[in-house]
Amino acid sequence: MRLEGSDSSHPYRVLIAYISVFFLWGSTYLAIRIGVQDIPPALLAGMRFVLSGSVLLLVAKLRGMPLPSKQEDIKVLFIVGLFLLVGGNGLVVWSEQWVPSGLAAVIVATVPLFMSSIDSLIPQGHKLSRVGWFGIVAGFTGVVVLVSPSLGFGGGEIIRPAGIAGLMAASFLWSVGSVYSKHNPVRGDIFVNAGVEMLAGGIVLSAIALLTGELQHVRFTAQGTLALLYLIIFGSIVGFTAYGYLLRHVPPAKASTYAYINPIVAVILGAIILSEPIDARTIVATGIVLAGVGIVHMATMR
Repeated sequence: MRLEGSDSSHPYRVLIAYISVFFLWGSTYLAIRIGVQDIPPALLAGMRFVLSGSVLLLVAKLRGMPLPSKQEDIKVLFIVGLFLLVGGNGLVVWSEQWVPSGLAAVIVATVPLFMSSIDSLIPQGHKLSRVGWFGIVAGFTGVVVLVSPSLGFGGGEIIRPAGIAGLMAASFLWSVGSVYSKHNPVRGDIFVNAGVEMLAGGIVLSAIALLTGELQHVRFTAQGTLALLYLIIFGSIVGFTAYGYLLRHVPPAKASTYAYINPIVAVILGAIILSEPIDARTIVATGIVLAGVGIVHMATMR
């Protein structure tokens, strides 16, 4: 019997998993921005998660992994799916109808700030130090600098305020779901649980698409279809598999460093492929947000 740690290719697999998570999850903002131009937001997100969740559960079934059977576990997974995928990802897709992909990724980078704030305020949560709260204030200050033109301050491109509000709400709801998941752990394989969450969130998003008449406005163009397939295969299935591999082989604090890299990848890809502007304000604001996240991360680790 060979121990997992004895595999000589292990360090290289970890490196490949890191690169996959850094690039694939950073590039999903670009794919969403492209896809939502032709496929309405709830339908785009709904199809993505129904199909990717179904694939994960099918693979789990073929590998003999047990599906959740306890009603309490299923309820927790459903609630997490609603907060993370319907409220979190659904609002990101909706907002990217008007917000550039790079700017959206930087705003979503505030998720660790929201998570630490929420966790600190609930009775059983982890309390933040003054340094941690300083990091939160610094991070949100970076967001203000980033969206200042939309608030009526300074020059630059004015983004529709609804898009900014949607991204902030998405970050908050994703954080609520993450904190809830942390304090309500569900046993079982991480991929099975993720598959249930994706399927639950995808079904609700698809129902929203039907009820709001999005099917009447869909256009299955080549670029829209390719964007959807990219989100399903690389954003959800491959990206999540790589992240799950990291969680099994490196400490969680190291695995979570994708939060610092994804916004940078998204900004660069948006500029190269969609000619999204990168000015000094964007660079400074991104640096402030990521510095705030880093401060909070270090304060939490202590």
